[in-house]
Amino acid sequence: MTNLSERVEPSGAAPSKSLGWRAFVRLIMQTNPSKSWIAAALLLNLITTLTGLIVPLFMKNVVDRFSVESLNVWQILGIGAAFLAQALAAGASLYMLSRVGQQVVANLRERLWKKYLVLPVPYYDRHQTGETISRLTNDTGVIKGLITEHMAHFFTGMISIAGSLVMLIYLDWKMTLLMLIVIPLTAVVLVPLGKRMYHVSKDVQDETAGFTSVLSRVLSEIRLVKSSNAEPSEYELGRRGIANLLRLGIKEGRYQAWISPVITLVIMLMFVVIVGYGGMRVSSGALTAGALVAFLLYLFQIVMPITQLTQFFAQFQKAQGATERIVETLQEAEEAASGKNLEAANMNMPLKLERVSFGYGNDETVLSGISFTAEPGKVTAIVGPSGGGKTTLFSLIERFYIPSSGVIRLGDTPVEEYALASWRSRIGYVSQESPLVAGTIRENITYGLDRSISREELQHAVEMAYADEFIAKLPGGYETQVGERGIKLSGGQRQRIAIARALLRNPQILMLDEATSSLDSKSEIVVQQALHNLMQGRTTFIIAHRLSTVVDADQIVFIEKGRVTGIGTHHELFVSHPLYREFTAQQLRLQEQP
Repeated sequence: MTNLSERVEPSGAAPSKSLGWRAFVRLIMQTNPSKSWIAAALLLNLITTLTGLIVPLFMKNVVDRFSVESLNVWQILGIGAAFLAQALAAGASLYMLSRVGQQVVANLRERLWKKYLVLPVPYYDRHQTGETISRLTNDTGVIKGLITEHMAHFFTGMISIAGSLVMLIYLDWKMTLLMLIVIPLTAVVLVPLGKRMYHVSKDVQDETAGFTSVLSRVLSEIRLVKSSNAEPSEYELGRRGIANLLRLGIKEGRYQAWISPVITLVIMLMFVVIVGYGGMRVSSGALTAGALVAFLLYLFQIVMPITQLTQFFAQFQKAQGATERIVETLQEAEEAASGKNLEAANMNMPLKLERVSFGYGNDETVLSGISFTAEPGKVTAIVGPSGGGKTTLFSLIERFYIPSSGVIRLGDTPVEEYALASWRSRIGYVSQESPLVAGTIRENITYGLDRSISREELQHAVEMAYADEFIAKLPGGYETQVGERGIKLSGGQRQRIAIARALLRNPQILMLDEATSSLDSKSEIVVQQALHNLMQGRTTFIIAHRLSTVVDADQIVFIEKGRVTGIGTHHELFVSHPLYREFTAQQLRLQEQP
């Protein structure tokens, strides 16, 4: 079966208007549900239905030949056994289908989670975190509700309706045809309502995703919210989302309120017509009283499943909207693994950028014609005014983005030909923020490594990063929890943890993005010493605004407005590049200030 994630649509393509029920079925089948469990559940459903079909026939005979003498213990035990078998088979069937449904949704969530981890960075530039979380939780939750709560009743109901209809035709085909006339009339009302429910359900899921985005953003940055006195504006934004969900929920409830009375009215009309017409046929002798009783019992076995089917189709409309969004996510292009899957074993070669250009949008050019060579084991400093594209250049080397034109080579080989995981394993990145994950210090230092780390290796990396002293003073040592995004540690401590992480990876290419700009002078001295240890023997790129950081670099690349305007040593650029000379003078003035 074709994998949805393999049928990639062009990035930015408009989503399809409606994928229909086939997309839902295809999505479910791709989770490989247990066919044996489904078959067993359907068999039990069949047993339940057949058992239920026996009871009205028994009642027909009892009514037609009713007398106290006609009843015996074996008949009573037989009907009791039939009811017990029906109850046990129905319970077992519901459990089996529910279990299959739970497994389907678990597999679907696992598939989505795996997909999220291989989607490229541009996908996350276009989608808010809360929206992404909503796909994985809310949308799959809708499908879970359909499968585990309604799908079992759907199968049971369909079998029950089919079996009962066969028996009704057998008892009296004329009354059965009369009863079936109401079905097209009911569809005239229910089909338009179902379509409206579908659109409202999609709106509800969109609004839920937006509201989840607000919650995720505000709660993850609650300190910024409070320090900026932004509570009123954020409250209003959240209140607006809640109000929209309320409005859509009321609208959804209004449509559901129409469906229930229509079904009830149809059921009542069917009973009135059948009792009236059936009574006439009994009076004329065309039908026995027992057959009429059996007919009504079979009709009851149709009515109850129809109510459940109505709930199923209402939930199915919601599931279709959820399916569309999940399918759209699974159709997103993944990160390009590589062309030749070369292993990045020998990185002791020049890294060359040849007329590299890049823009985040069609009309936005961030880098234009960037060309320079970084020699192995040397330090290349990237300097220039803010917004010139320096951090974007790092993202291209890391292969978070693909250049719109030009090529990046290691030696003579384009970096796209190296296996992505292998390439990134050779790169160490230390940024200004030094992001940490919630967990222990040990987990953060060893984060992402697919091998066991010895105590000696860990200790050596920590000592080289000058992090051993502060870790030893913590109550839990390496097992100390750092908090969400490392909030329990200072900026200097987070930087040293990030440096220890990079040292443990033993990268051959090192990228430092303003790694000391947010630190106080005391922390900066310690971190600079740690960075000096980290840079030894590695091809290093540095983004920095401080003169002390770049003056000793082997070469300096000056970038302004996305273009390289100067390449050379500190002395060469100071003589030949007016803007770099101005940058140097400004830094010297800052250093002279008390």
